[in-house]
Amino acid sequence: MPKADEQTSPRTRAVRDNRRHQWEKDRVHKPPAVRSEAGATEHETGLTPGDLVFRARYRETGASRELAEIFGVPEGTALLERRYRTRHTAETAPFGLVTSYLPRSLVTPNPDLLDASKEPWPGGTHHQLSTVGVELDRIEERFTARPPAPEEARELELPPGTPVILLRKTSYDTGGRVVEVSYVVLPGDRTELLFTTALERW
Repeated sequence: MPKADEQTSPRTRAVRDNRRHQWEKDRVHKPPAVRSEAGATEHETGLTPGDLVFRARYRETGASRELAEIFGVPEGTALLERRYRTRHTAETAPFGLVTSYLPRSLVTPNPDLLDASKEPWPGGTHHQLSTVGVELDRIEERFTARPPAPEEARELELPPGTPVILLRKTSYDTGGRVVEVSYVVLPGDRTELLFTTALERW
């Protein structure tokens, strides 16, 4: 793996726009061919699926105290943990470190949702949840920043002194229930956050 200070060309930048969530929801009822054309990473980077290397790993785990509180379930409740890494084919570092949690009981009605080999899933989490009758109503995102942990700096190939942006994304269904929680570690040297707020007219 090349060291961060040995990079000879700029890394691909990603613009995380909060309008991505409506874009993803709008695609849920599109045919598979349309949903396969692009995902959130392509939307944020301008790349195509052929430009990307994607990896997903699934495992079952018990809810930590923090996750149990967020989901409103007993500590130790079975969750499906999903780890995602996506990178440009010409680069070795991923765009971010994504760890997503779903209540296992929520997704077991569709066995495909427990199978990492089905990834990348056309339409992403919005479409996955729709297959078990869940419609997302709102998504809450909390951002903080800090120095990276050593393993984060290595995996993201960060230049010395570069901070990471931490994102906790909480997805709620139309009944107000938390159905998914994601923790995302983003490299501070190549991630831009864009927030657009639509204002109601008088």
